[in-house]
Amino acid sequence: MLKSHELLGFMSPALAKDILSFIFESDKPAYKATLTAVAEAKHVRPVFLERQPRDARHTAMLSALTKPNLDPAAAAFIRAWLVKKHAAMLVDFMNALEIKNENGVVEDLPTAVDDAKLKAAVEILLGKYPHETVAVYLNAFNDMNTANWPNLKALLESDARLQLGNHA
Repeated sequence: MLKSHELLGFMSPALAKDILSFIFESDKPAYKATLTAVAEAKHVRPVFLERQPRDARHTAMLSALTKPNLDPAAAAFIRAWLVKKHAAMLVDFMNALEIKNENGVVEDLPTAVDDAKLKAAVEILLGKYPHETVAVYLNAFNDMNTANWPNLKALLESDARLQLGNHA
């Protein structure tokens, strides 16, 4: 099971940059929190990073977010992107599993889900959304939730369409 910092390391650089750009443009509080966490990890003041050209700053931030000590920041960063940009995908997944949700967010997850429902839900996502985005979501979902469904873990490990790191 991949942790959030590992997800950022295994996803394509293009997707990682897209996520950071989206957060920069659409969620200033999440961006500032991420920038502050990276600055603290690098033992610099946030203003030091803010003064760098955006491309250099974003490259440095993404590199830092792949480190284990920044896993909480990476998790919050990925979660903000998923909830703000991909709410429809989250809703589709929860609805396919017949789990009550509000814009894809769930208060209490069941401890297990039926194999057939899970496979059908994953097929719905793979049919509608880019495979890499689905893989990031499902890995993040499995890592960030206490439910940790064994059948989802098995799917993530066995389905080639859900594998990260196959980029050039």
